[in-house]
Amino acid sequence: MPEAILDAVDGARTDVTFDASEPVFGQGDPADAVYFILTGKVRLTVVSAQGKEAFIADFGPSDFFGEGCLTGQPLRMASATALVPSRIARIEKNAMARLLRDATEFSEQFLSFIMKRNIQVEADLVDQLFNSSEKRLARLLLLLANFNNDGQLVPITPKLSQAVLAARVGTTRSRINQFMTKFRKLGLIEYNGSIKVHTALINIIIHDEG
Repeated sequence: MPEAILDAVDGARTDVTFDASEPVFGQGDPADAVYFILTGKVRLTVVSAQGKEAFIADFGPSDFFGEGCLTGQPLRMASATALVPSRIARIEKNAMARLLRDATEFSEQFLSFIMKRNIQVEADLVDQLFNSSEKRLARLLLLLANFNNDGQLVPITPKLSQAVLAARVGTTRSRINQFMTKFRKLGLIEYNGSIKVHTALINIIIHDEG
């Protein structure tokens, strides 16, 4: 989405610069604004009552996040953290609701983004129900590396821990370690500070087992 579309927000829009690893908002904070990434990358995570952290999603330029406030969510259900130096537009909840009502082009772009995200959620559910842990991990790594988005894979930074990957895939840490070691030995990934994914990893997903 062109940044110019946000100009209609007027004084309710605030552009904020975040350093790498700096929180944008925390779990339990008031949900009073929607965010739009101008440059950079943001990761959403959630922590259970038992202190277990789970990875939700990564977002990049032209992505919205924090839109739960528009549905009456009073507090943030997850934490958002900048992964790299990022510039993010903060749009007050009331101004966002006004834009969705009055600015047709903005509304269409926002709804398109939400629909794409819902399709991704459905694909994640199908993946969880029908694919093996190994295939789910391969798919997750490809998604995190921006596969099939702009045609160029990017390193996954900062590198996700195997515990976080296990929570997202729905398996054990030892199984993740086994799969990651296998992928590395096959030349499908590299990792040293960050995870570099090669397009050949798609073969893990399309290969028929048995």
